[in-house]
Amino acid sequence: MRKEIVEHGTIEGKKKGEAEWLDLDTLAHVQLSSEDPAFPIENALGTNRELNELGWRAVSPGAQTITLRFDAPQHIRRIFLHFVEREIERAQEFVLRYSSEKEKDREIVRQQWTFSPTGSAREIEDYEVKLESVTKLEIVIDPDRGRGHSLATLSALRLA
Repeated sequence: MRKEIVEHGTIEGKKKGEAEWLDLDTLAHVQLSSEDPAFPIENALGTNRELNELGWRAVSPGAQTITLRFDAPQHIRRIFLHFVEREIERAQEFVLRYSSEKEKDREIVRQQWTFSPTGSAREIEDYEVKLESVTKLEIVIDPDRGRGHSLATLSALRLA
């Protein structure tokens, strides 16, 4: 008999909610419409919490696009996004879409959020999805819903 004792609340030895995040450094090529050299996209795509606190930031105001082009088609089951805005109040919208071997630029979600440094300074979105053979994942961030004054930011983007 094979037997393994795992702590309470675990599945297959992993805690519930824990994911095996994809290593985006080795699986994808990233295209960006803008990037502040002090806040590169690598800060947001890795799992290092210290770098996630710095995050990615655009160098110019207005809507920005981050595109992950996968070297080989990927099956994606979870998408985790984390945004932080501690400085100004603003209303943001983002659109997340994907392309696969069968579909092109299919919208997954469109979400709006109002940041308030004295209230809701963080937005966390955690989506369970079933996306097969994904060749491209794209997020378009409009940091102030068309006003063109604010910089887009992203603290973390993780895929499992």
